[in-house]
Amino acid sequence: MNIAIEKLKQSDAEKLYEFECVNRAYFETMIPGRGDDYYEFETYIKRHTSLLEEHSKGVSYYYLIKDARGSILGRINLADISEQSTIGYLGYRIGQAQSGKGIATKALGLFLNMMNDKGIEKIKAKTTTDNIGSQKILERNGFKLMSTDEKIFEMNGQKLQFIHYIWPGDD
Repeated sequence: MNIAIEKLKQSDAEKLYEFECVNRAYFETMIPGRGDDYYEFETYIKRHTSLLEEHSKGVSYYYLIKDARGSILGRINLADISEQSTIGYLGYRIGQAQSGKGIATKALGLFLNMMNDKGIEKIKAKTTTDNIGSQKILERNGFKLMSTDEKIFEMNGQKLQFIHYIWPGDD
């Protein structure tokens, strides 16, 4: 499947809101929920605008993963970029209907090239111990396992830990 990584725009707000609402239950099986207020349209629009401001300042980078028709398949971002603009924290999500098709692996590869072109030297990522798919996606793209939190937390009735990765993983 041909995909593209596109910078988040104001005009994406409604379609992205729909994407998030449709996939909410699916996403919350893998990551802690964002709370009910995130899914109130007015609040969502304020947060969307805030993300665009962060992107314009270079504090974070927000992109959408789209197919050839321009449909949103997922999102990918780098947040909390250091003051030296060389390290940030990765986040990504693929909609339920598109999961398991290699889209996240391909999108992350494209994204890493973009971030490398922006001078980002290190990217940190974390996932949960039960999210084997995300672990494989990170490792296929050169992330190295750094550590597993000692702290155990419960999500959806499971006891989990966060696993931390870093890219590039060749250091």
